[in-house]
Amino acid sequence: MSETKVKKMLFILSKATLENVYAAFVMANGARMEGIESEIFFTFFGLEAIQKKKLEHLHVATVGNPAMHMPTMLGGLPGVEAFASNMMKKEMEKLDMPPVGEFLEILSDSGCKLWACKLAVEMFHLEKEDLIDELDGILTIGDFYSRADQEGTHLLFI
Repeated sequence: MSETKVKKMLFILSKATLENVYAAFVMANGARMEGIESEIFFTFFGLEAIQKKKLEHLHVATVGNPAMHMPTMLGGLPGVEAFASNMMKKEMEKLDMPPVGEFLEILSDSGCKLWACKLAVEMFHLEKEDLIDELDGILTIGDFYSRADQEGTHLLFI
């Protein structure tokens, strides 16, 4: 039995909640630090993480999030999402975690490829100008899957 080394990690980010965005970014950055290729494919609501006007205004999901350990109704009360988001951002700051925009620059500079989903871009009527400058391009899902066509590639949906 031969062992196949991880050579490439492909992440699909479908939601731009703070917890999902940072999970994808930390794992992609960790891969790069280990010498593993990494790419992130932003689709549907995950596109908010690469929209210039929205990327610094992401929130923690408080409604229906079992990790919040609070009743769903409480998570929907006015101010709860903003409070939870601010708390998380402060904790991230204490750990020297960069804000989303800066993290995207770090990822890009490290060689991580950043892709937008063509279908989602069209569905939300976005233009390339609405998206970050570090974006490597807009791909169809088929084009993205073709990037996984090599031994040692792993795909992770977040």
